[in-house]
Parts: sequence; C-alpha cells; structure tokens
Amino acid sequence: MQRFIETHTDKAYDLIVIGGGISGAAVAYEAASQGYCVALVEKGDFGAATSSATSKLIHGGLRYLANFEYGLVRESLKERKTLENIAPNFVYPLPFLVPLYKTFARSKWLLEPGMILYDLLSYDKAFTWDRSKKLPLHRSLSRGKTLDLEPVVKADGLTGAILYSDCANLMPERLTLAFIKSAAKYGAEVANYAKVEDFVRASGRISGVVVRDRLSGKMVTLRGRLTVNCGGPWADLILGVARGNPGSQQIRRSEGIHILTRKLTQHFAVGGVTPSGRPCNLIPWRGHTLIGTTDREYVGDPDAYCVTREKIQEYIDEVNAAFGKQDLVKYSDIVYVYGGLRPLIDDQTKDVYKTSRKYEIFDHEQEGMPGLITVEGGKYTTSRNLAENVLKAVNRKFGRRSKSVTAKQYLAGSEIHNLNSFIAEAKSKYRDFTEQSVDFLARIYGTELPAVMEIARSDKMYASTLDADGEILAQVIYAVRAEMAMTLKDILIGRTGIGWLGNPGDKALQMVAQVAGRELKWDQARMDHELEAIYRSLAIPN
Repeated sequence: MQRFIETHTDKAYDLIVIGGGISGAAVAYEAASQGYCVALVEKGDFGAATSSATSKLIHGGLRYLANFEYGLVRESLKERKTLENIAPNFVYPLPFLVPLYKTFARSKWLLEPGMILYDLLSYDKAFTWDRSKKLPLHRSLSRGKTLDLEPVVKADGLTGAILYSDCANLMPERLTLAFIKSAAKYGAEVANYAKVEDFVRASGRISGVVVRDRLSGKMVTLRGRLTVNCGGPWADLILGVARGNPGSQQIRRSEGIHILTRKLTQHFAVGGVTPSGRPCNLIPWRGHTLIGTTDREYVGDPDAYCVTREKIQEYIDEVNAAFGKQDLVKYSDIVYVYGGLRPLIDDQTKDVYKTSRKYEIFDHEQEGMPGLITVEGGKYTTSRNLAENVLKAVNRKFGRRSKSVTAKQYLAGSEIHNLNSFIAEAKSKYRDFTEQSVDFLARIYGTELPAVMEIARSDKMYASTLDADGEILAQVIYAVRAEMAMTLKDILIGRTGIGWLGNPGDKALQMVAQVAGRELKWDQARMDHELEAIYRSLAIPN
C-alpha cells in the first residue's frame, strides 16, 4: 500500500471516507467492493484510536439483553460468525466463565434464561466455514468445579457458574488493517496522517474536502460526490468544520481503560461485577490477562484524552473488590495499560454503561449540507454490517443497485480454509524458526506470512526475536515497505504486537528504531524523537 495523498493530482471520487478506524475501513471496503471509486483519509494511523482500545473481543453483547436490545444482540451474533469466517486467523472461540451467587442479580434463576436466549439468538453459530470455529452451547458448572477450574473466582456466596463462548480478537489493529487492505485490493486509495481541515462546496453541496498531509504539510483538495464522516469520537468535531463552527462538541463519549497484567486465570475468560454494578472481565491474551473495561463518560477534548495513575488505581480497586481479593491486582503487576474513547448514541441514559451501542446513519441534506453523511455509535463487532447499511443509503442516493459481497469472501491476507492445517504447514515450511514464532506470525499475517519470512531469511539479523511470542525484526521492514507504517508507534503497536506486552527493553527498541530509521531515512534528530515518543507511549503512568 502507498499513501495516495503524496501523488494525488485532480482525480474525482464517488466516495470520500473520513476516518481510518474499523468503521471507516469497513465502509471503504464495502463501497470499493460494490464498484465505487473511493478515497479514505485518516488523521492519525489506521485503527490507532478507538479501534485499538478494545477488550480484544468479537462478541454478541450478552449484557445488551438486559436493555431488551434483542435486535442489536442478534446483529452482533450474526456478525461474530461472519468475522470468524472472513478473518479466521484473527477471530477465535473464547470460553467465558460467569460465576453465580446467592443474590438474585447474580443467580442462576436470572442468568440461565438469558443464556438460553443468547443461544437461541445465535442459532446459526455452528455453520462456520472452518469447523474449528464452531461455538458450543452454554453449560452449567457446580461450585466445586468452578473453583477447581478458576480459583480466581470469588468464593463467598458462590453457587456455581455458567460456561459459554464468545470470540477473541487476537489483534484488532491488524484486523482493521485487513479491512483497509481489502478496500485497496478493490481500488480504494488510502492515506494515514491526512487530516481534513475544511470542506469543499459547489452549487450548495459538499463536494469534497481539503486535507493536510501531516507528514509533508502539503494541502490537498479531494473532490467527491459524497463524503462519509466516520470520525468516531471526533465525528462531531468534523461536523463542526463542515458547519463553519470548528471545535463544537455534540456527541457523548465513553472512556474505556484496560490493564494488562500477569496471568490470572487458568482456562477461561472470567467475568466479575464491580461494587458499582459494572462488569469487569479477566481475559486471557498472549500468556497474560487483559482486564477491562471501565465505562465512564468523558467530557473534554478527545485529542487531550490520556490515562492517569489515579484512574488506573481506581479501576484496580474495583477489580479487586469484584473478585474479593484485596491483592489480586497490584499497580506493580501492570505490564501495559491503554485507554480510549467510544462514541455513544445519546438516548438520555444517565449512565454511559447503560447507553446503547447502536449506530445511526445521518444524512445531512435536510440541514443544508447535501453530499455529507455521518455515522455515529456502533461497536467493533458490527462494523461490517454498519458499512453494508451505509452503502444501502449511498445506493439510494446514487440510484444504484448493488449487493454486498463482504460477508461472503475472506479479508485480504485471511484466505485460509482450515486454520489448523495452515499453521501446521507453516511450521513444516519454516523449520529454521521456532514453532512458537511461526505459530504467532502465521496468525497475525495469514497468507502474507511468506513475504515476511522471505525478508527474515534474507539476513540473519532480520530473524532476531524481539518478544516472548517470537516476533522478529523482519516485521519492521514489512510494516514500512508494505503496510504504510510511518512511526515507531505504528510499527510496535499498529502493525506488530511487539509493544503490546509492554516495553520490550532498550535493546529491542534500539534494533527496531535502527531498522525503521534506515527504511524511512530518518536523521538522528527524528530517531531521537521517535524513541522518546515510544518510550512515553509504553510507560505506565505514575
């Protein structure tokens, strides 16, 4: 992939998509696959904000049943299966253990009917392309079996547990990138670090955008018949620019913090409930436990958002209380921490935890801005279906008829019919690498693995391992040459998992920086700046 913004001349597009998170990526892919000429611009890196700050799950939204949002749950469960099919190397069955207690709110009598309904709403979950992705029905466990399997569970008042399955999202950043690559395969032109500064108007219509290339400072005008605002938590700020009122904020934002720590569970993801009544999950991920998430309203500039020690400690206290163990998680246990903002549809719900994760598609023609559509709300799991619905609206405006194909074909790099066979073949082919390394790389690169391994075999240094999962230096070169990585953070957080287990150490960071700097032609000042920035990004707030 190449940043089209650097060579753009005067090409006109059918659709201009603003935002390169999962929503914008899915819309660009959907539109390009239906034959539209598409340009996508993202002010930062692809999938680096809200789409990166997830619990690494693809889930049906069990808790939405309590809000009677059966349609949202069914849509989520359908899309969960679709993502298992089209992204088999990223999406995996993950068993969840939900402890049951004597209190009515956590009793079997309340939760069992919900699980039966959840199974009914996912009636088609067995029909996956790859049989290894098939999810079982829920089942009950006794109190003794629950404590044997997961001693982390709070024992006081425990009566048993329910075991059910949802799905893990191994690396949301690369799954988002797979949507971007799929769009590009259909001809979409994409660019990161390209910020919309203004809108173009002609004959009373929005007819394009003025974009600043944040790497060169160059201003570029893009012309398009229709612009789709997929700015997520920044969507209202983008609308403010279109309305001539920059800086205005209208949407609600929810803050979600996640903590990565040592391994706390034995077999399953384990659910708990904080004293305030919010769920918190202990999720197994890459030999560690991911704890999340908070769900509190954030008021302020989304660009100024950051995670603080105070917020982390407050969440640790809630998690410890939820599992009845004062020292289950200590601040010193934290390996990595991250947070992000989610846009919410404001339904006047006081508590953002109870606010819907529905999405809405707004056509601004009635307010005097024809040529502009905004997408708000939603969640990672349903993004592909959101995009399909956006294109239905686009097709009506353009008077076209075309059908979606995105649920019926693999994403770019995920063309794998049988994942277990694919990984076994990769291990056999690359015997000069450790099995652990090949296993992990095969999952995050899928059918692109040979290109990475070719680089690794070209120079012994590029086969150097950088973390416990066996990630290698060759990935850095591939990220720059083939995946539009522009910074160390893009490489360590957005293209690889090297930074996701915390600071990999000075030696590893220096190796990555030297290779990236050579590929991107950084001088010493830029090298120092990049290293300073990544050390800051990987640091635990104190």
